[in-house]
Amino acid sequence: MEDSVFFKSLLRAMRELRRHYDQSATELGLTMSRARVITTLSQKEGVTQAELAAALEIEAPTLKRQIDALEAAGFIERRGMDDDARKRALFLTEKSRASRIGKFMLDTRVQVLDGISEEDQSRLAAVLDRIAENAARLNKP
Repeated sequence: MEDSVFFKSLLRAMRELRRHYDQSATELGLTMSRARVITTLSQKEGVTQAELAAALEIEAPTLKRQIDALEAAGFIERRGMDDDARKRALFLTEKSRASRIGKFMLDTRVQVLDGISEEDQSRLAAVLDRIAENAARLNKP
């Protein structure tokens, strides 16, 4: 297979998925990036901003802007931590839980993988992980 065909297919899949996420998340009052923050936080409530940034594999300043916006919109709240007054733990609000963004994200994943066997999903995940590792090496001096 010609490598340009692979990359064209990969980019098309990413573009279509992004379009769906953006359209649907906008209906919920969110962007895809902010929906991803909420979904990840739903599995790790009580973490610090630095811990959430690490889980999302994004820079802390990028996450801070998203958290500020999500807090202003009432989706996330910051609470002081008992063991360190300087640190703040992140939690979802009732508004965030009521938005059903987690269900939307899960439903989308199920629909995208419809008709693809678990074996093919595992094989594809391994290939994509390898591509990500190769790409990460391109970023190292």
